[in-house]
Amino acid sequence: MRTVFWENNELKMIDQRILPARFEIVSYRSHKDVAFAITDMVVRGAPAIGAAAAFGLALAGYETASSSTSSLLADLGAAAAVLKASRPTAVNLAWAVDRIMRVAYSVTGSADDLRSAVLVEAQKLADEDVEINKRMAEHGAALIDDGDTIIHHCNTGALATVDWGTALGVIRTAHEQGKRIHVLVDETRPRLQGARLTAWELEQYGIPYEIISDNMSGYFLKAGKAQKVFFGADRVAANGDVANKIGSYMLALAAHDNNVPVYSVVPTSTIDLSLAHGDLIPIEERNMDEVLGIQFHGEPVAPKNAKARNPAFDVTPNRLLSGIVTENGVVYPPFDVNLKQVVF
Repeated sequence: MRTVFWENNELKMIDQRILPARFEIVSYRSHKDVAFAITDMVVRGAPAIGAAAAFGLALAGYETASSSTSSLLADLGAAAAVLKASRPTAVNLAWAVDRIMRVAYSVTGSADDLRSAVLVEAQKLADEDVEINKRMAEHGAALIDDGDTIIHHCNTGALATVDWGTALGVIRTAHEQGKRIHVLVDETRPRLQGARLTAWELEQYGIPYEIISDNMSGYFLKAGKAQKVFFGADRVAANGDVANKIGSYMLALAAHDNNVPVYSVVPTSTIDLSLAHGDLIPIEERNMDEVLGIQFHGEPVAPKNAKARNPAFDVTPNRLLSGIVTENGVVYPPFDVNLKQVVF
């Protein structure tokens, strides 16, 4: 089943807030509700929220009663702004919305023709995401050796995409090729996407894994108990700096210090050649309740009046990366030269 899909004139998504305790599909008929679902992380992962936003624009077309193409385009433009504002760091969100709007502006027929074209393009984008993921997975799986233990951060599987996955898709493909692999799953605090989502996916695939807290990674890397590090990205700058889930930078530092290869796996839609370096990537800071709401043995961890900081992402400098895996091949340093060769 796809993470994000269109059915009976509704956008349907797996509710990732409640996994692994419950598996539920939620339905949406309003672009504003889709924007809130993206902000609230019903759906998450750069490719998945891009597809959700694309279908959100399709919903916006059917929400409005506009009968002329000009007024419908105005309504779609307003919806595009709402959707783009839902999460700032992942470039796939704006990329997907802009792609749909380019198609919308090219339509010369009636308002209904415009509505149909937007939905067709959104579905095409979603279908392409699955195909792109599988191409990435083939390139990335070649980097994994039989017997490898891999540290994986956050969730980059089917749940983070329309289907299959980026970094976890690579691991899944290596497993299906018959390679004996083991995954150390970073919990990925504070929202615990590793412990909740990646572990759940690995169980579905039958891949051996163990959950570790984020601050254990250095131990396993120094002890020689992990041979590779894989994670995804929400935006890659032109020089190869990678913005990914908070904690990726520290993981890459520890791996680099112990000569363990680090790979970021991304579709080329995540590469933002308009940004020269990672310091220009906007970093979303989320509600401090995500940090303070964590409990231990059923009791709050933090004092009642505590405050917290909650940046959702950090930037891993390109010097810490061994390669960036894309659907068009593995990119190696110098990234500022070679990334341009894979973005068509």
